[in-house]
Order: sequence, then C-alpha cells, then structure tokens
Amino acid sequence: MNKISIYALTFFLSLSSVTVYSQKNNKQVIFTNEQGSDIFYHTIERGQTVYAIATMYGVSVEDIYRLNPESKEGIKAGSTLRIPQKDSAIAPSGKADNYTYHTIQPKETLYSLSIKYSVPATDIIAANPGLSTSTFTIGKNIRIPPTRLETLPTTEKKTVQKEMEYTIQKKETMYRICRKFDISSVELLRLNPELKNGVKAGMVIKIPVASEEVITQNIRQPEEREVNALLSTPKDIKKVNRIQVALLLPFMTNETTQSSATSRFVEYYEGLLLAVDSLRNMGTSIELSVYDTGNGTKKVKEILKEDALSNANLIIGAVQNDQIGLIADFAQKHNIKYVIPFTSKNDDVLSNANVYQVNTPHSYLYSKAAQAGCDLFSDYNIILVNIKDKEEKPEFIKAFKTEMQQRDIPFKEVTYKGDTFATDIEAAMVRDKRNVVLPTSASLDAVNKIKAPLRMLSELKEEEKEPYMVNLFGYPEWQTYTRECLEDFYALNTYIYSNFYADNLSPEVHSFYSDYKNWYSKNLINTFPKYGILGFDTGMYFLGAINKYGSNFENNLDKIHYKSIQTGFDFHRVNNWGGFINTNLFIVHYKNDYTVTRSEVR
Repeated sequence: MNKISIYALTFFLSLSSVTVYSQKNNKQVIFTNEQGSDIFYHTIERGQTVYAIATMYGVSVEDIYRLNPESKEGIKAGSTLRIPQKDSAIAPSGKADNYTYHTIQPKETLYSLSIKYSVPATDIIAANPGLSTSTFTIGKNIRIPPTRLETLPTTEKKTVQKEMEYTIQKKETMYRICRKFDISSVELLRLNPELKNGVKAGMVIKIPVASEEVITQNIRQPEEREVNALLSTPKDIKKVNRIQVALLLPFMTNETTQSSATSRFVEYYEGLLLAVDSLRNMGTSIELSVYDTGNGTKKVKEILKEDALSNANLIIGAVQNDQIGLIADFAQKHNIKYVIPFTSKNDDVLSNANVYQVNTPHSYLYSKAAQAGCDLFSDYNIILVNIKDKEEKPEFIKAFKTEMQQRDIPFKEVTYKGDTFATDIEAAMVRDKRNVVLPTSASLDAVNKIKAPLRMLSELKEEEKEPYMVNLFGYPEWQTYTRECLEDFYALNTYIYSNFYADNLSPEVHSFYSDYKNWYSKNLINTFPKYGILGFDTGMYFLGAINKYGSNFENNLDKIHYKSIQTGFDFHRVNNWGGFINTNLFIVHYKNDYTVTRSEVR
C-alpha cells in the first residue's frame, strides 16, 4: 500500500542491510497565583512570542493582550505575563485537557502542591515529564491534572461471609436446602461434612450467609521526604536491542515526473540511509520502514494503522501541519519519539513531550543570534546599515537592537543612499577600535551595495589616512553567495550566524560527498541546506542517542555530543510538559587568512 521502495533504492537498502517496510534581572520578582481570579504568571524566556505562550497554555492571544496591554508593543525575556486559566478563556485549539496551571512559589515543594491540590505527586510528575529538581524552581509553571486524592481515612463496603444454624425439616433434601438458601452443594458440604452420610430431619447444620459491612481502612500516605525525592530519582535507561524507525515523507510515487520538492525528500531519505549504514557498521541493529504520505491526511491515517508505526521507537517526517498534527498525537498516545525535520512553524512541540523540532523557530534563532552578536561585538563600533528591499530582517534587527539596549551597548545607524554611502559609512566609523557593519537586509543585492566601499575603507593606502578595521556581520543566506562574494567575505573578516553550515573543505564533508556519490551515482542537489546531509545528521544524532541512552534518551540529552557535518543539535524542552526545540546556533567566521571556522553557541 503506502510502504515503498523508491526507484532503485531497494538496491541501496540491501547494501546497507536495512529492512524497508535572558534578559538578566538584578532583582527577582515573585508573583503569586491569583486563584480567586483564575490568574497565574508566566516568566518570558528567550525566543518566546505571545502567540507561542498563548498556545502552550491553550488560551488566545487576545486573552493575553487583555490582561497585559503592554504586550501588544512587544515582550522581553525576564518579564512576566498574567495568564488566565484555560477554563476562563476560549482555547484556540478547541482541545479541552482540564489542567490547572500553577506558578511555583518560594518554599513550595512537590509534596506541598500534592496536598494543596489533592493530587497524587506521581500524577503531577506524569503531567509534567520535564519536571526535576533543576526545573522545579521558583517562577516556573507546571500543570496540575484533575485527579484527586482520596480523603483519609477511607471507607468501603465489603461482602463478608457469616454462618447461621438451620434445623432440617421433614422430607427436605440437600437439593432443596441448596435451592432454599441459594448456595451450592459444595459450600454446604464444606461447612457440614456429616451430610455426606445422608440428610436427616432434625439435624442442625450451618448455612453460609453473605452480608455487606462498612469497613474503615487507613491508607498509608507517602511521607514528605519520600514524595520530594521523586524529583531526583535516577531514571533507568530503557535499552533497545533493535531500533525500529519509521520515515514518513511525501515521495509522490504516483508522479510521472519527479518534482524538485520530491527530489529533495528522496535525497533526505538517501542521507538517512547512509547514517543507518554507518551505525550498522558500528554494530547497531536498525529496522527502517519508509512510507509515502502524499498530500493531505488520508494516507497518513492509513499508515498509522500499521504495526510498524505502533512498535516504532522513532518516527521521522511529514511536511504539512495537518499531517504533523496526526502523527504527533499518535506519537504521544504510544509514547514514541517524533522528529519534525523541516518546518520551523508548528505548535505541537509546545504541548507534546514526544516532539523534537529540528528546524529552529525564527524567534529562537534571532534571539540567540542577537545574544551571540552582542557577545562578539560588545567592544566594537557597531553600525547598522538600513537597506530597503524584499529581504529585510526586521525581526532580527529588532531582537539585536533590544539586546544591545538591555546591555547598554551603543550602536549607530546609517541609511543606504547610493552614491553617498561611502562617505556616510566612513563618518560612522572610528579608528581606535574595530568597526562591525550589519546590513538590515540579507539579500545578495544588499551585500553587493556595501562590500566595495567597506573594502576600500579597510584597505586605505593613502599616507595621510590609516585604514579602518572593518568586520561584516550577516545572515545564513550569505552561505549561498560565496560564488559572488567569497573573496569579499575573507577581506572583510566576515561573521555570519546560522543553524546550518557545512564546510566543503572539511574531511567529514568531503567523505560524505564521496560516499553519497559512490552509493547513488549522483551529486547532492544544490540547495541550502543540503537535504542529504540533513538526513544523515538527523539519523546519526537520534539513532545514536537511542542506541546509547535507550528509548528514553531525553533524560541524557546533556550527554549526547554528536559532531555534525552540517546541522547542529542542542535540544531544550520548551516547558515542563512540552517537547524539544533545537536551539543550536553556529557562528561562521571567514578570516583574512582565507580559512573558515564554525563555532557552536551554547
């Protein structure tokens, strides 16, 4: 049906032995839960948006704006928002889960919250998979499930067997006695073994009688120390002998001509197969099942009925949000890790602990890049060049300005005006420190407009003028401009931020290109990022994690160190009950000595 082998990939599968089927606060402010008005508080973290915060609590953006009018103008890390409990607002998702949200207060413990809400501590932990001693902290929020503890002591009705005496009447038989008292002959003989010798009138026998009694029981409640220790209890690794993986992508096997999108998904699959083969050579046993999802949800619903899906340790794939939603719900129900490899715009990660989002949402990417930029250039003369075109980056520029303002880092702004730019930018530069220039647009046209004047100022040879020390700071897209601008990037000592980077001159990337060509007799498609390498990195990271740390590898994320060749992984849980977002960031540096370095920002 939907299980597939694409073109000549059956051959490749046999080769690889795969079965196909913050802002810093000087003073911490603590907000209490306003139970009477159904209000709790959320402390904003880096990269979060009003929409994401509303979605994770199941309320609407309008609800947050209503309680926090100032948030319409923007929010910043470290600030707090008043949030209505879901039952007092209309949830945009339409899903009712009946959780109460609680902001942890000073001196509160897991035990005290269990008593306060009359909910077993184990149920609170189950509702918050990310809860631990490091995340049960003042100001953090947790979900309280609707289950309730029984009141002590408890009473219950139990059926108790008693006996009564009965005198046998004339002409009565054992059969009649049993019918009269609705008992079996076995029960009667057990209490009256003498009846084996016959039934005689006048005999006094015992008759079993069932009666209900109310019995009071004292149920032992766990002690406070015992409950609080649940947060620090070591979690055993759930080892997997044979890793079962399902890949679901729109391969469109019914297409007569393969589209460019389909070609990219096939390349991703091929890269994943290379990862499977690499791990197989290291002794890892893997079973890979591959499915064509097509468009829409019809095929996905059928695929999710397959045994290979319910038995999987890992599901990778889907492109469309309606497909992703179905798979995410399925993964949550069956406790399967689910990797979303492409889209950065999906809400399931905000409330599903099994979801791993590989592609970093822009808000998280921009926040971390702004932080990294300020770390790098805090002592530089920072100059923003305003260039109006279709590839402007207002969200990143806003994040960068906000970060600089919060750190009291001065910066200048210059508006690009064609012929006067060289004069305008020189007027903003200084000679006693390095100057870093950031255009507000990521376009090739923007780079072409500023690179010549900047190089001229950095290479002045006039005796009466010293050259300026100039650096360029820019965007992930600049990696695709190396044909036109590589020499300029080196000359201007350029830095770019990106969540993807493959150094084509590195031995690891060269080896991958060679293996890919040997396996598939073709080169990778010229895309950014390379889908084949993305598939390889994703497979190596997640399959390696399961192999070493079991199906519950999330408990050891800080120990997983995979040296990627293109895509870095640095997963962080979005809240105590949600999934994981990849917040990895690279700073790529094109140096004057014609070398390139890639540094991870943690």
